[in-house]
Amino acid sequence: MDVLTVCDAVLTSSWLLPILLVMIAVDAPFPVLPSETILVSAATTAFGGGDVGMLIGLFIAALAGSVLGDATVFWLGRCSHRLLSSRVDGRYEISAWVRRHMLRRPGIALVGARFVPGGRLVSTAAAGRFGLPVRRFLPWTVASSAAWAAYMLLIGLALGPVTGGDPVLSLVAGVALALVTAAGFALVSKLRRARVPASS
Repeated sequence: MDVLTVCDAVLTSSWLLPILLVMIAVDAPFPVLPSETILVSAATTAFGGGDVGMLIGLFIAALAGSVLGDATVFWLGRCSHRLLSSRVDGRYEISAWVRRHMLRRPGIALVGARFVPGGRLVSTAAAGRFGLPVRRFLPWTVASSAAWAAYMLLIGLALGPVTGGDPVLSLVAGVALALVTAAGFALVSKLRRARVPASS
């Protein structure tokens, strides 16, 4: 019951929004924090309880945290090539795709990569590493952040009726969705890699 009490306290705390903003920002250079899970869980709780004010707050916190984190990784990409070179220049499908599109179509690279696991870090670091001007980076990172925040809230909307606004059920649903999404992307990536030798 202690765990359930903590979950309930986190999702109903008055500190939720500022903590979530910081977590989403820090999640950009260090993508190990469960910021997406907490955001979806909080959105599910808010939709289930009909809390419009909280939904607006969640969107603003998600947008601000995302832009702040993206700007940090962009700056790191500009200043610390050694730190992020393995991510940008690595032989991952998302890295190659981002490299092909970043300078010619930064909108496609920044917005499209945002919805792929690891894509946020790779695309924003690549923007800095490849010298994308700030005037081109900033509008697209705001757009990608807004699209991502809206997408997270829509997931919360879909899960809201299932959980009935219960904070614990919302957290469980958020964790389950994160696991299913990660497994789905891993499976698709594995299948695509398996088809490459067969076609060559």
